[in-house]
Amino acid sequence: MDAEAQESFREFVANRSSALLKTAVLLTGGDGHAAEDLLQNALIKAAGRWHRIEEPEAYIRQILYRQQISRWRLKWWRRELTVAEPPEPGANPDAAPAAELRLLMRGALARLTARQRTVLVLRYFDDLPEADVARILGCSVGTVRSTTHRSLARLRTLAPELAALGPADAAPRPSRDFSPVEVR
Repeated sequence: MDAEAQESFREFVANRSSALLKTAVLLTGGDGHAAEDLLQNALIKAAGRWHRIEEPEAYIRQILYRQQISRWRLKWWRRELTVAEPPEPGANPDAAPAAELRLLMRGALARLTARQRTVLVLRYFDDLPEADVARILGCSVGTVRSTTHRSLARLRTLAPELAALGPADAAPRPSRDFSPVEVR
């Protein structure tokens, strides 16, 4: 990689790594360490092809999705049971309900299958159309629709508290911080 491409890569990582890490955290079911590993591997793969990549963020997101799919397809990989950690104390006491909602959502997402979680993250967190999700996952649009439907139904079962919330009660969407799905 030449000096110009190296500087471009460093700038991209500095500017976009936090957004990519949030996606990786959601894909791994809230496991921050696995998300960091997932993102690190994706960035390593992208660095070798950096001078040929036209849309770096889309390219790296696709690497993230494909690596996560490969990870849950491996038979030897067994998911560890994660335990929710209490939120860090904040200066804003009004942040407690939002933190509780994020923890509830994170816990519910972690209890979905990897495929269900991936479909929900792609559809609602990354806001991709069904056709794009189907292309990324290598399945039909109908499979994406049915998986989305079953995943939302499972979320409603796992966290009935979310079903009671209306869209106005949910955490604000622009933060994109572990509140990707509005459950009705």
